[in-house]
Amino acid sequence: MRISGNRSDVLVVGGGIIGLVTAWRSAQRGLRTTLADPEPGGGAAQVAAGMLAAVTELHYGEQTLLGLNVASAARYPAFVAELEEASGQRTGFRACGTLSVALDADDRAHLRELHALQQRSGLQSEWLSGRECRRLEPMLAPGVRGGLRADGDHQVDPRRLASALVTACERAGVVFHRAWVRRLSVVNGRAAGGVLADGTELGAGQVVLAGGSLSGRLEGLPEAVVPPVRPVKGQVLRLTVPRAYAPFLSRTVRAVVRGSHVYLVPRADGELVVGATSEEQGWDTTVTAGGVYELLRDAHELVPGITELPLTETRAGLRPASPDNAPLLGPTALPGLHLATGHHRNGVLLTPVTGDVMGHVLATGELPEVARPFASHRFGRPPAAPSHDAVRAPVSQEQPA
Repeated sequence: MRISGNRSDVLVVGGGIIGLVTAWRSAQRGLRTTLADPEPGGGAAQVAAGMLAAVTELHYGEQTLLGLNVASAARYPAFVAELEEASGQRTGFRACGTLSVALDADDRAHLRELHALQQRSGLQSEWLSGRECRRLEPMLAPGVRGGLRADGDHQVDPRRLASALVTACERAGVVFHRAWVRRLSVVNGRAAGGVLADGTELGAGQVVLAGGSLSGRLEGLPEAVVPPVRPVKGQVLRLTVPRAYAPFLSRTVRAVVRGSHVYLVPRADGELVVGATSEEQGWDTTVTAGGVYELLRDAHELVPGITELPLTETRAGLRPASPDNAPLLGPTALPGLHLATGHHRNGVLLTPVTGDVMGHVLATGELPEVARPFASHRFGRPPAAPSHDAVRAPVSQEQPA
């Protein structure tokens, strides 16, 4: 076994956008931070569409999650401005709004019910007739029966977001180990770091498990703290809108077609993202002909002109889903071990608030009020009371350069 030379205050296991934002906020708090991942910035962010859809992603039974989604959406403009300044990179953030439309009478009735739920929840959305929808988006099919306009639901490019977070972490002093942590180190009943695949041991005062759908597979986790996270497969297509077709869509457009959700997310650079399937297929990330066909078929019913566009990429990824489709945040029953996983379809949306929450937890030992309904122990044992050495005082109160 090879021992790493420097012990860190925080070891983040997993370098997706959730792990990256956790490491960035930790380093900004003055904590010496290490992140381990074979490919920082990879994972689900490479497949996600980047919809920031607190309003249009509202589902029945998820009103508690709505509060966290809304809080994170409100933080996005300031978060993006800070991140772009820290990294010198653009994130593809667009305040463009979202239009959810109905293609038949049943879908129209469903959207009406969703609109009523949004209003009861204090959310801002506007009901439009089919004609008003087509006036906003002329490429929509003539059969559109009505829709909901949500001007507060925006988008970001997850790939650019991840790249900017990697750079911001590097500039903040985060140490990267481009390898996966094979096993959690537990010393005297406390998480004390991790062991990489090559045997290198990384010591740490606190460990954050942010491994997405892989979080429950880390060796050495006591049974009581294994996160109940499962992979949910999603297939996504990317097309290119030639200049001759621009503007194709001005905002994100969503619909339910034959009971399946489909969305079209237009980027400022001409890319059009179409997604996404939702499949309980375990760890399979195969792109299937059926998945591609269904997405193109449903998107064509919504926007017939899409079949004229070049198809440039097909990808499949795994969303990390918890039993209630909400994230697992903060301390566990094992002292020194924290979770930041289980974000399911809201990982990109919840990036700002997750970073703030985890930074606060790592620096103070306390879970902020906004995150308490999503405490990591809600499916198991409560966390142990922090010991005097559980939280290390920052080495400096100044922000790292």
